[in-house]
Amino acid sequence: MKPLTAFFVIAAGLSPTAGNGQSAEPPPVTREFRGIWVATVSNIDWPSRPGLTSWEQQAELIAILNRAVALRMNAIVLQVRPATDALYDSKLEPWSEYLSAQMGRPPEPYYDPLAFAVEESHKRGLELHAWFNPYRSRHPSAKSEIAATHLSNTRPEIVRAYGKHLWLDPGDPAVRSHSLRVIIDVVRRYDLDGIHIDDYFYPYKERDSAGVLIAFPDDASWARYERAGGKLPRDDWRRNNVDTFVRELYRATKKLKPWVKFGISPFGVWRPGYPEQIKGFDAYAELYADSKRWINEGWLDYFTPQLYWPIGREDLSYPVLLRWWISQNTKGRNIWPGNFTSRVGVPAPQGFTAQEILDQISATRMEPGASGNVHFSARALMQSRDSLVERLMAGPYAGPALVPASPWLDRIPPRAPRVAMRRDIATRAPLI
Repeated sequence: MKPLTAFFVIAAGLSPTAGNGQSAEPPPVTREFRGIWVATVSNIDWPSRPGLTSWEQQAELIAILNRAVALRMNAIVLQVRPATDALYDSKLEPWSEYLSAQMGRPPEPYYDPLAFAVEESHKRGLELHAWFNPYRSRHPSAKSEIAATHLSNTRPEIVRAYGKHLWLDPGDPAVRSHSLRVIIDVVRRYDLDGIHIDDYFYPYKERDSAGVLIAFPDDASWARYERAGGKLPRDDWRRNNVDTFVRELYRATKKLKPWVKFGISPFGVWRPGYPEQIKGFDAYAELYADSKRWINEGWLDYFTPQLYWPIGREDLSYPVLLRWWISQNTKGRNIWPGNFTSRVGVPAPQGFTAQEILDQISATRMEPGASGNVHFSARALMQSRDSLVERLMAGPYAGPALVPASPWLDRIPPRAPRVAMRRDIATRAPLI
């Protein structure tokens, strides 16, 4: 009968210790997003090299997940579509060569890496967010022959050669349709906690052998837009192409599975001069990424600006940029800045000390409008340069944390529990 008695006490909302002078207040719950990017392009994090057996791939991924648990992290952001390829079983795009060393070849023996990652993450209490690159179609690190099922062979009219890359043209509606179809297919088939896109929209500018900037080859789609009566200047048209994709992906995800979070991790600076002391790269003008608009409009559930610079750098100050982004969060979405944790242990002047990352976590916690961090990337946390892992475990991540709530996803509170007791008809004795 003791378990039943305890059940009724809890169901009634009473504390078993309320009568003995002890506090009836539950302990406070820490809510902080603690994420790790697991990059697969160029085998940055996982798998460690192409062509490993399935068992070796699985063992490596489990080691990353176990390290995340040891660090009291609560989310994995796994890159599943680095370049119109798939680290999951897809009928729309070929298997990634970063898995099997040959584009189009499945893992041997067969398994579905994303399904495996979801299951193993959830076993450990970790969220799994699937990370997609919507426009990159081939990375310079790729070595294998392009598969017959790759988009550059099946739909060559929407793929562009740009410098050392192949790239999809964001101005072609067929590109938007295809990438949306690919991502929503994954949302539909897998038990994801979130989907994620990073800072690659229009490509970072490349130069030819003479050092001259290469123009992005979108003349055909621009001419089509003008023939259809489009009035926007070309740069605004390019930004609108990306805006439309972001908005439609957010809406399509919410229509299918409202609880799946959509996050974006853009370049950490919107434009030089915002705020006033900030200098450097102009993602608005160069990548045609109006990330300020996305957070202003609320076309996402979490925003992870890549704040990859040290606190002490005045022209790209981590806390100054973070506060500015928080000021733009007019819809009250989650802000979880990204940290360049992989710079720990890198030689000066580019490198960080472990203390820099600890200080950045502290700086994030000092801002009421931010509630977590995402670390790039898993390799740094597996290697623990400058005793980073030990210092995280003894310091900011000494205790566990739950993922912050996203109340706009579901405003329906859970129903109050209903308690019933059954009795034996003959003896009237309670049945447990």
